[in-house]
Amino acid sequence: MSQTDTAKGVTGEDEVVDLCRELIRIDTSNYGDHSGPGERKAAEYVAEKLAEVGLEPRIFESHPGRASTVARIEGEDPTRPALLIHGHTDVVPANAADWTHHPFSGEVADGCVWGRGAVDMKDMDAMTLAVVRDRLRSGRRPPRDIVLAFLADEEAGGTYGAKYLVDRHPDLFDGVTEAISEVGGFSFTVSEQRRLYLIQTAEKGMHWMKLTVAGTAGHGSMIHRDNAITELSEAVARLGRHKFPVRVTKTTRAFLDELGDALGTELDPEDMEGTLARLGGIAKLIGATLSNTANPTQLNAGYKVNVIPGEATAHVDGRFLPGFEEEFLADLDRILGPNVRRTDVHSDKAVETTFDGALVDAMQSALLAEDPAAKAIPYMLSGGTDAKSFDDLGIRGFGFAPLKLPPELDFAGMFHGVDERVPVDGLKFGVRVLDRFIDAS
Repeated sequence: MSQTDTAKGVTGEDEVVDLCRELIRIDTSNYGDHSGPGERKAAEYVAEKLAEVGLEPRIFESHPGRASTVARIEGEDPTRPALLIHGHTDVVPANAADWTHHPFSGEVADGCVWGRGAVDMKDMDAMTLAVVRDRLRSGRRPPRDIVLAFLADEEAGGTYGAKYLVDRHPDLFDGVTEAISEVGGFSFTVSEQRRLYLIQTAEKGMHWMKLTVAGTAGHGSMIHRDNAITELSEAVARLGRHKFPVRVTKTTRAFLDELGDALGTELDPEDMEGTLARLGGIAKLIGATLSNTANPTQLNAGYKVNVIPGEATAHVDGRFLPGFEEEFLADLDRILGPNVRRTDVHSDKAVETTFDGALVDAMQSALLAEDPAAKAIPYMLSGGTDAKSFDDLGIRGFGFAPLKLPPELDFAGMFHGVDERVPVDGLKFGVRVLDRFIDAS
C-alpha cells in the first residue's frame, strides 16, 4: 500500500477481501510431511505486507520451505503485558475436481470468498493484516505491545511452526500473557434479537495413533486362524462403533447454560440427540465436545492377493476432553484388546481457561459495538490449534476470529470441507471488531 493509497483513505475494510484472496492463491497444502509446497511463499507475502507499513518482520524457517513470520508492534505502554495474535498459513489439501470454484483461485461469488483456507484460517490472517496495516498507516498504535505470528504446520500439529518457535525462539514472545487466534468469535443466530458469538476457551487434546497387529504370514489358499488383517479389522470396527460416555467439562457446562438461557429451555447433555438438534449448523462443532472420540482414518496391510501378510496397521484420530486423558487411554486399550499394539504418531495436551477478565470484556464490547444483538459465550473446540504450544509459555489462549455469519451457512462444514468459503461482509465485520478489540484490550 503506497502513501497515495493512504491519502485516498484506503481502510482495512477496503483491502481485507483482496488480502484474503491473495493468501488463498498461495498454495500452502500440508500433507503431514514435507512433500507439499510449504509456507515459505506465504511467509514472504506476509512479511512484505507488514514491512510496507513500517514493521520489521522476521522469517523463521524450521525446515526448507517450512517458514513462519513474526513481528512485534510497540504499544503506547510497553510496560503492560503484551498480546499475541497468531494464525497459521498452511491448509489441508483439496481436490479441485470436487469444488464449484477452484480451491486456490480465491474466487468471489455469491457474496463469499471461496477457496481452501477461507475459514481455516486465511480469513483471520487477512483480517489481522488489514487491521494492522490500517492502524499503522494512520499512526494508531495499540495500547500495548502486540506480537504477530503467522505460522507454518498447524494442520499437522505445529512441529515446524509454533512448537519450533516456542522451543527455539521463546524470546519472541517475551512479556506475552494472552493470545487470540482461530475458531472462535463466530456468530450463532438464535433470533434477530440475539446472536451468540462463540469464544473458544478450551480445546480437546489429541492422540494420533498407529495400531499394529502382528500375525503369521502364509498362503492365501490355506485355512489361517492367525490373520493380522482379521484381528485388526475387528479391533478397528469395535473402536469406530464405540460410544464414549458423556463428560461435561466446565466450559461445555457454561456453553449449554448460556445457550439454554437464550433458547428459553434447559439443555440436557445426557440427551445428546435432543441437545444437538437445537444447535443447527454448529452441532458438528459442539457434539464432539461432549465426549472423547476415536475415529479410524487409515488402514494398510498386504502386498498380494494370495499372500496373508504378517502385519496389519491402522491409524486413528483420537481426541480427549480436558481432565480425561487417562480415562481415554484406558478405554482405548480395553476396546482394542491385548493383541493390538498402540503407538502415538503425534500427541498433545488439552487446554482450558476461564471465561473472564479484561480481554473477555474487550471481546464482548467490540462485538456489541458492531452488533447490538451480540453476546459472547465460551465453548470448547473439538480439534486443536497452536494455542497448545503457546500454553507451554504460560500464554492464555482464546479463539477469537470474529465473523457475523448468515444463519443458513453451514460454518462447521467449511472446515476442511469442499467449497470452503467466507462471506465478504463477514470479513469486513471482523476487521471492524478486531480494530475495536485492540483499542479495548
